[in-house]
Formats: sequence, C-alpha cells, structure tokens
Amino acid sequence: MKLERFYKKAVEIGIANDLRGGDEIRRLLDEEAESFKALKDEDRGVYDKDRLFNPYADTRILHGDPGADVTRIMAGIDIDTAELLLAHTLNRDTKAGIDLVLGHHPMGEALVRLFDVMRLQARLLAISGVNISVAEHLMDKRIGEVERRLMPINATREIDAARLLGLPLMCIHTAADNCVNKYLTELFEREKPARLKDLIKLLRAIPEYAKAAGLQMPPKIINGSESSSCGKILLEMTGGTEGSKEIYDKMAAGGISTLVEMHMSEEHLTNAKKAGLNVVIAGHIASDVLGLNLLLDGIEREEPLEFVGLSGFERIRR
Repeated sequence: MKLERFYKKAVEIGIANDLRGGDEIRRLLDEEAESFKALKDEDRGVYDKDRLFNPYADTRILHGDPGADVTRIMAGIDIDTAELLLAHTLNRDTKAGIDLVLGHHPMGEALVRLFDVMRLQARLLAISGVNISVAEHLMDKRIGEVERRLMPINATREIDAARLLGLPLMCIHTAADNCVNKYLTELFEREKPARLKDLIKLLRAIPEYAKAAGLQMPPKIINGSESSSCGKILLEMTGGTEGSKEIYDKMAAGGISTLVEMHMSEEHLTNAKKAGLNVVIAGHIASDVLGLNLLLDGIEREEPLEFVGLSGFERIRR
C-alpha cells in the first residue's frame, strides 16, 4: 500500500465513524474550499491543502514520500525520538523492514492545530441534547485556551528526527478516536446497561480494556457507585482533548446522566460532581489502542499489513 493511500484511507474511515454524519462533514469541507478560494496569493503559499479533504487537523503525514510503499509499520500511542531511533536501529541491526512509524498522539503541525478538531465536541453535545449555541460558546472559550497553550511548543522535534533518520512518520488522532467513540456508543445503545456495574462489565469484555485491567489500569467509576443507574450515556472520547470545564450542568439539563471518558482532570471532575453526573474512566491508553485498532481493521480490509507494536500499542484484529 502506498503511504498516501494509507493516509487517505485513515481519513475516510475517520469520516465514516464521525457521529456528526456525512452531510455535516461535506458541509465543513465545502466551507473550507470556499475559504481557500478567498485567500490572497501570499496566504495560499502557506495553506495546508490537506484541509480540503481531511477535516481532522491532527491526522497527517508528517514526513516521507507519499508515493512510498508501506508494508511493515511500527505503531505506538506516543512517538518521539526514542521510538524513531529504535525503528532505525531495528532496521539496521535486524533488517526489520519498518517502512513507516505511526503515532496516535499528534506531533508537528498536527499538534499545533489540535484545537481545530475540538469544534467537533460542540456538535456531539448538541446531538446529545445540549443547546448548540451554549455548547459552541463554551467550546470557543476552551479552544482559545488550548490554542494559546500550544503556541510556544517546540513542535518539530520528532519530525526533524524522522528526517535525519530517513523514516516516514505520520499520526492518526481524531480519525481513530472517532472509531472508539462510535464503537462504544453503539455498544451501549445495543446492550442498554442499567447500572454502572453493567457498563463496567461491558468494557472489561473488550480485549483492549481487559489487557489494561491486567496491567492494573481497569475501567473505573470515579463518580457514582456500581449500583448507580446509567440513564442517558454520553461518550466523550473524541475531539482532540478535554472540553469545557463549565459544560456539565448543561449536560445534566440536557438529560445526560453518565459520562464515559478516556481521562478527566480534577477541575473537570469537580464540576461534573457538582452537576450530579456519573463518571466512568474507561482508560486513556486502552481507549486509544481500541480506536487505532478499529481504524486499522478498516485499512487492512483493503490490504494486509504487518505491525510492530510499542509505546502502549498492541495490534488486536477483529
């Protein structure tokens, strides 16, 4: 498989699993095309043209020839210079044949534009019953915070290392997170867990969460009890990073009772408790692994690939 095809297939699968729906994604891409047409010549020179077909700023080829063949991938949740050096060493000393290093969490330009994908969260909140204007207002505030936090970072370290080592590098973030978000949403809609203990049981039956439990990182209730009623469940596992700290009372007013998250800060948790919401942490890395595995399953339906897992990732096929 060519690297460009691998990348575009990942984007296609991310879109297919986006709970906003195809019509909304097409509308966003049409708006992006109109914005591009209106740019001045000097601005077109620095415009990222991937935005015309890829609505996920945190999913990108970061280094490498798009026409290169991809057959064996080193994949990890977090990739930095250490993992790139390991791939180079394995290729040199053991003829490992690694022709792509794939990370889940974004790097480079995919990291500095992470805030772009956070707008997805407002639309998902609206689908779940939160007033869209309220959700957008609160998310705009949070997006500004994240954008400013990312402005001073040294974003190109991993890309520079990949270039010097001659290794193709890419990341798949929100496109993969969409997969786990939809998968678990559909699971809970189908199985209809009554109590939080039933919800936890469903999670622990999934191989990625079962493995995490064996590593002493099981899904955990952090607000509520095993006997608490699930009520209306909201999955918050996509959209870049944690959303607004001030949204939880609006969620409760919209009828949401239980949040299932990858992770949650103490400040977010305090406000969720004040709103009377149940909170279940499924697990950060396990959820990332599940989402990436689901996406790779889709890619491998087109062409089988080989994987070397590290940095928290294990290839589990379905």
